[in-house]
Amino acid sequence: MYGDPSTIRKILTELGDTWAVVGLSHNEQRAAHGVAEVLQRYGKRIVPVHPKAETVHGEQGYPSLAAIPFPVDVVDVFVNSEHAGGIADEAVAVGAKAVWFQLGVIDEAAWDRVHDSGRDMVMDRCPAIEIPRLG
Repeated sequence: MYGDPSTIRKILTELGDTWAVVGLSHNEQRAAHGVAEVLQRYGKRIVPVHPKAETVHGEQGYPSLAAIPFPVDVVDVFVNSEHAGGIADEAVAVGAKAVWFQLGVIDEAAWDRVHDSGRDMVMDRCPAIEIPRLG
């Protein structure tokens, strides 16, 4: 349900190439850093979203989704599950086409809200694992 293969494919290939990566910072030890690098290798524009608004992988960072001055296609969430629902709500508010919760990030109520808004969502999956599988 949370990782439907057709939804994964749609998000990765059809919904756009601008990905806001919430939780991305300079910390190379964090999963977000490596995943963002993989997304870039596959042609995605990453937008770091972190309170420090750091530039990462050559891309300007922003302190929140609302601060990004251009449209975002997908919001990739690297925060604890208890904070992820608020990020999902912000993603809907800024008009993102899809929300992606990383491995271990689960919030069923957020899943329902995102789907009720007409957007696609994947939860408890990693695009860096899924994108190479597309062939």
